[in-house]
Amino acid sequence: MKPLAILPLFLAGAVAASEDIADQYPQSELYSKPVEVIPHVFSAIGATAPPTYENAGHNNNLSFILTDEGVIVVNAGASDRLAKALHDEIRQLTDKPVVLVINENGQGHAMLGNGYWRDQGVDVLAHADAIAETQENGDAIINGMRGYNRDRAEGTRLVHANLSFDDEYEVQLGGVEIKVLHLGPAHDPGDIQVWIPEWEIMIAGDIAFHERMLPIFPHTCTSCWIETWKEELEPLAPTYVIPGHGHPTNFAQVRRYTLDYLEDLRAKVGAHIDEGGDLASAYYVDQQQWKTLDTFEELATKNAGRVFEEMEWE
Repeated sequence: MKPLAILPLFLAGAVAASEDIADQYPQSELYSKPVEVIPHVFSAIGATAPPTYENAGHNNNLSFILTDEGVIVVNAGASDRLAKALHDEIRQLTDKPVVLVINENGQGHAMLGNGYWRDQGVDVLAHADAIAETQENGDAIINGMRGYNRDRAEGTRLVHANLSFDDEYEVQLGGVEIKVLHLGPAHDPGDIQVWIPEWEIMIAGDIAFHERMLPIFPHTCTSCWIETWKEELEPLAPTYVIPGHGHPTNFAQVRRYTLDYLEDLRAKVGAHIDEGGDLASAYYVDQQQWKTLDTFEELATKNAGRVFEEMEWE
């Protein structure tokens, strides 16, 4: 199966995803109109900026897979209104029903639209760790969304996924084999990947970044992320990748800006520790080769500090 002609445009570079670009689809709650990445697989590409009122919290990728029997959606959206906007786009493309929504993790932009989809009678699937995350921190997640989204949060409520899995969940729909995988620890608890082997495409979620700098959270284990990548993701080596944020691309691109970045930052922080450096100066290890990534200014120093705190005890 050959990709549509738009894919090379995505591979051309990160400039099209700059956080300085205004809403690309002002007539919709969506930040951008869904595009067909390869035949039957669409994604509405979110802003690479933090969630704001202006982008309605659509700062991740909302994807869906069309089959002859129904539609599978990956990411519920950050609100009921955003979920409905995505559903409206799907209805323009097919009269087949949405039969499953998958949350790529327990973050708000992946799951706060669950209530809309459950109201439509659609099952919502998430990894057990992602559901635990939303159960523990759900009030903070939805209140954070209400803080930036104001009137756009109307009607949104906290609804957890009603289906869960631990390692792999397989769906056969319309003759298409779709594997929902939890390859291992990465960016956030319960990160999953949606893999369609026949079409060589992976909706990778937040295990893979390339246009914006990846965030390292206090709970992120970067050594675990590297291990998951090398031992589990690398053997799959999908031809086409829809990351959690940023335009669809190829595997080499996300490897460079995810695996290579993690290894580079750990090497520099490790050398800093070996030289007797402290946390205060660790924030300023050299990351200039990554400065073209969106959110570099917001995340680079935070990432270095969190890797220092992780590595000083290794």
